[in-house]
Amino acid sequence: MVSYEVARAFVLNGARVIMVNRKEEQGQEAIEKIKEEAGQDAKIEWRSCDMGNLAQIKEVFTGIREREERLDLLILSAGINANQFGLTDDHIDRHFQVNWLGQFYVCNLLFPLIRKTSKLPNTPAPRIVWESSEQHRSAPKVVHFGSLEEINNPEIDPTELYGRSKLAIILGVKYGFLDRVIKPNDDNIYVLSVHPGAVNTAMQQQWQDAYPGLFGKAKTAVMLAIGRDVEQGSFSTLWASTSPEIKENSWNGYYFSDSVQPGKESSQASDPTLGASLWDLSHRIIKDKVGEDSIVNWNSSKP
Repeated sequence: MVSYEVARAFVLNGARVIMVNRKEEQGQEAIEKIKEEAGQDAKIEWRSCDMGNLAQIKEVFTGIREREERLDLLILSAGINANQFGLTDDHIDRHFQVNWLGQFYVCNLLFPLIRKTSKLPNTPAPRIVWESSEQHRSAPKVVHFGSLEEINNPEIDPTELYGRSKLAIILGVKYGFLDRVIKPNDDNIYVLSVHPGAVNTAMQQQWQDAYPGLFGKAKTAVMLAIGRDVEQGSFSTLWASTSPEIKENSWNGYYFSDSVQPGKESSQASDPTLGASLWDLSHRIIKDKVGEDSIVNWNSSKP
């Protein structure tokens, strides 16, 4: 898993890391492996949270915000690959919620802590790095992000469901976080999205679930054959998290298709009107599912 390689790299370089995923066995196994390499005193912790459960996200990440003194880097890499349409516990298309909406809410809940960190003396600008995908080009040709009914259309193809969720990330980074939060508040915070490449993880096996039969098996075989190993796949995320080039070139809000290659996203992903619709819809859904007071004020710096 890419998130494991990213966490491993930071721990081996002395960072304190909090890993969050929904599978306790997977999380504990990852920590044990990292500690075997980095030593038992390695500063790594694990928290359980399901991106398909908005109430759980609120509980877990409100707790992190209230306990922690600072947050220098937030990497949002949770996700499911192209798969059959299905609903989460919140009755939302699982691709949209896990890949975009749940992590959008994570970012909202943690943003006051990130802003607080950005104002500490002698502190580099914090970064928020989202893992998107070149598959954002596979989103449906017509997307409005106008309603939950649109999101929950069961007739959409698995590849399009996945593509739409990755399109949302690029739009949300540019026209949501950057244009509606960071710029108006003059925040010294960078938010970026990256394409990690076709990585040989368990996610590639989901093609067989998305397309039962020969096509699904063939697609899985092809993706595994051309994919990068997980260490290579983590490079884009690590580069976006640490490279001085981001600040030197003022690359805030950018999408990187392959590390140092900024931009080149689809025309759909460059539509500010679509980005605004996504931003508004995301707020409406969370308020409807969790409560009117569930969204943290984006202008707040009080953890």
